[in-house]
Amino acid sequence: MKKQLSHSLDFLGISSATLCLIHCLVFPLISIIPIGISHNHWIDFLFASIGLYAVVKILKTSTPLYVKLILSFSMVMIFGSVLVTLFFHHHSWVLYVGGVGMIVGHLLNFRFHKHQ
Repeated sequence: MKKQLSHSLDFLGISSATLCLIHCLVFPLISIIPIGISHNHWIDFLFASIGLYAVVKILKTSTPLYVKLILSFSMVMIFGSVLVTLFFHHHSWVLYVGGVGMIVGHLLNFRFHKHQ
């Protein structure tokens, strides 16, 4: 049962981080086209919150310390970047590094639990 929960959390985290990266990479290109779409920072916050839920649940499991550190540090980078975007309207490249870190951390966690 715990193994299935861990796989579900990894899938949720990988999906959320991937969708967030796609959103963050594609949206600036779409905003160049004059169709009246503006960037909503709350979407970034939603993706970060979904990722945080998965990371908090994974931190409570028997995941190796290096995976927990990767996921935790990535969440700090993502939330830091989202807060900078919300308050200063500056889109930081740190968000991309945090997103890639989330994907890598969840893939490592998935691989760890797969071999167990």
